[in-house]
Amino acid sequence: MPIRRLDLNLLRVFEAVMQHRSVIGASRELSVTPSAVSHALSRLRQALGDELFIAGESGMEPTARALQLAPGISGGLGRIAEAISRKSFVPSEAVRTFRIAATDYAEVAVLPRLVARIGPAAPQIDLRVFPLNRMDVVRQLDDGRVDFVIGWFAELPERVRRSTLLQDTETVLVRRGHPLTEGPVTRERLFAFPHVVVELTGSEEQATDGFLDDRGVARRVWIERLILEMKEEGKELAGRVAVAVPHYAAVPPLLAVSDMVATLPGILAIRAAAQCGLVALDLPYEPQRANLDMIWHQRAEQDPGVRWFVGAILEAMAGPLP
Repeated sequence: MPIRRLDLNLLRVFEAVMQHRSVIGASRELSVTPSAVSHALSRLRQALGDELFIAGESGMEPTARALQLAPGISGGLGRIAEAISRKSFVPSEAVRTFRIAATDYAEVAVLPRLVARIGPAAPQIDLRVFPLNRMDVVRQLDDGRVDFVIGWFAELPERVRRSTLLQDTETVLVRRGHPLTEGPVTRERLFAFPHVVVELTGSEEQATDGFLDDRGVARRVWIERLILEMKEEGKELAGRVAVAVPHYAAVPPLLAVSDMVATLPGILAIRAAAQCGLVALDLPYEPQRANLDMIWHQRAEQDPGVRWFVGAILEAMAGPLP
């Protein structure tokens, strides 16, 4: 259908249903009746020749065609709104909320530096942080429900932009007085003790090399590289995961009261060693280095507020890490 013949209000309905996965939720956002939303959806389905949304157990599930259309429609409506109300972004005057999905590790490593940077420059900018362990975090990014995601990522699709915030090194920790603190540490000795593992989705989801494919975005949900590598190499050693938790903050107290072993990012390991009396081990292999990245949707690059925020967080992270 030619765009000149399409009622753009139908696209607003499409965007609202895509975000809420609910006719009632969309009606509330648009301040119209549910029947008006249903009627608009019917018109749009007829115009585009696709069902667009199908009722399912978790709400109105988008079809493949709807998922294909969603980024373009959301971006187009955003550009229209921006063109109508465009004005320069002045951080000191801006009133805005940025929504970020992140692990508790990213919160500790990034948020204090970010708040110190933007607080004086943009006193009316608010942050809302959501857990990265949700299975649908990338869908939230696609749908515009979060603005940024901070985590470890491998390959990204073209619709996603990335900036590296820091590089960290894995560190293996045990309690003070643990048997591994005496004598040389070998892989065999490491495997003799149970491990506590951070599995970010908390769902026992199978992840290849510790990464889970989330709508084409490969994000790390498991960092116990030692166990992964030994399984891949087909050796007889088999690590036992005694406890799996979805948050890094849960690990140090568990190590402090047991003989378990855990792998943590270096920044957290330093804090845990100081606060919980833990000890970092000299490893029998080269520690892994990993980039902590922030990603966002390409459509947001036209937003001057997003561009400012990206610059602000990169400036905040540019100095030496604590």
